[in-house]
Amino acid sequence: QPQLVESGGGLVQPGGSLTLSCAASGIIFSIYTMGWYRQAPGKQRELVASITSSDSTNFADSVTGRVTITRDNAKNTVKLSMNSLTPENTAVYYCNARGAFGAVFWGQGTQVTVSS
Repeated sequence: QPQLVESGGGLVQPGGSLTLSCAASGIIFSIYTMGWYRQAPGKQRELVASITSSDSTNFADSVTGRVTITRDNAKNTVKLSMNSLTPENTAVYYCNARGAFGAVFWGQGTQVTVSS
């Protein structure tokens, strides 16, 4: 049973940093493109960053330069590190796994709140 479990969310002050982690199980992690998406209240879910099986990365324009995404195939984990956070970054952040043949899996999400 494929499972993605996010952790690391919470309350952070504006200008602060946060690292989210996603632990995957039940999939051949190394062959999946892993991504982080977010959904703010009243808005559609959007891509934040993704990393392919060959470590090619893609970032949303709004976060470029403030976010890094890394994967550890030995530990089946993907991390999203964010800095210079603003209240506009407040959202539920979701881990996503996308396979080459259309398989897509989602985590339950972790809340990130940026507030003073």
